[in-house]
Amino acid sequence: MAKGEKERLVGHIEKRGKDSYRLTVSAGFGPDGKRIRKRRTVRAKNDAEAEKKLAGFITEIENSSAFADPSRLSFKGFAEKWLTEYAEPNLAPKTFLGYKRMLEQHIIPALGCARLDQIKPLHIVEYENSLRQNGARKDGKKGPLSETTILQHHAVLSSIFNAAVDWQILKENPVARVKRPRKNKANIPAYDEEQTAALLAALEYEQPQYQALVHLALTSGLRKSELMALTWDDVDFEAGTIEVTKTRQYAPHIGVHERDCTKNETSNRLISIPQSTLNILSRHKAEQEALKEKAGNLWQGSNRLFTTNLGEDMFPDTPTSWFPKFLKKHGLPHMNFHGLRHTAATILISQGVDIKAVSARLGHARTSTTVDIYAKALRSADRACADVMDNIAKDAKKEGDSGPGGPNTDPKNNIIRLVHKRKVR
Repeated sequence: MAKGEKERLVGHIEKRGKDSYRLTVSAGFGPDGKRIRKRRTVRAKNDAEAEKKLAGFITEIENSSAFADPSRLSFKGFAEKWLTEYAEPNLAPKTFLGYKRMLEQHIIPALGCARLDQIKPLHIVEYENSLRQNGARKDGKKGPLSETTILQHHAVLSSIFNAAVDWQILKENPVARVKRPRKNKANIPAYDEEQTAALLAALEYEQPQYQALVHLALTSGLRKSELMALTWDDVDFEAGTIEVTKTRQYAPHIGVHERDCTKNETSNRLISIPQSTLNILSRHKAEQEALKEKAGNLWQGSNRLFTTNLGEDMFPDTPTSWFPKFLKKHGLPHMNFHGLRHTAATILISQGVDIKAVSARLGHARTSTTVDIYAKALRSADRACADVMDNIAKDAKKEGDSGPGGPNTDPKNNIIRLVHKRKVR
């Protein structure tokens, strides 16, 4: 074979009857790793004519955009296949739309024309660096993309090339050899304990439904999409638990959709709820039953925790729009509804709750995710530990200075007195 000449597909003919031949062409491998075979039955006067028709069949397949030979497949062609075959069936609609927009606005214009198997780590590095330049944004704002957004681009590219490897189209993922962008250290919006107390006090003036919504968000740490999917069947008042199995959210061009918790294997979880929150949920349920009786035949029959006055499912983005208005009305510092989840986590951490328990409650797949998100809260908790030890050391010094014999008193005796003193306290 001459240098630069592309290897032709392999095919063969099989005589099936008088003037009838079946053409079979081996056309690479499919997503399941199995060999793809294209077949066609043709009419031919003899073997020679059948061979000509086989050659034409091979050429037709090679020119088809569906043929996934890396020597012919562009990044754009494979990315579109990845969206259809992997992303859309497996990702949440909002996530899918975000990835699709990212590909259409940034990645495909930059890498789309390149041959899939010729994209190297250097091309990925150059692409990600281009996102750090002024003018990289597509929303009309000035400046580069944030490192957090660039990390999302990195993740999408990695997923696409991982699929190419899994589907036996490529042998290696070039993104795996590129250093991951560092995520921006976000200033997580969250209330401290004093602000949280003020928020709960203001909540007493709101409808029982919104009292239940905020209390549950604070004491459970659930995501908004998880709260919006809850039904009364998920609440066990006797055991004091809530079972999280679904999410419900709104996405443009798709509408409201519900799906099982598939974010990770720990998204499905059983959460203990404090009695104070259960009491508020009970009052909310009674109020909902009263509304149901008042509505009569107009009641929509929903079993959701959170509904309209006629029993229709609450729109998933209602908490997003209601919460800032509630804070403003009561003169409380601005925070988005998701900040309640962060508040729940930071308060638990500040109270010394084990990080693994916090992570499990939040539904994180890995404890490292919780540590990464709440690093600042963990540092504050660690500082509090240091302050406790510092206070113990100071108390010990005071005991030594004021005890019999002054500063030269036996340290062992000082420790004994200090421990005894703390036990008495």
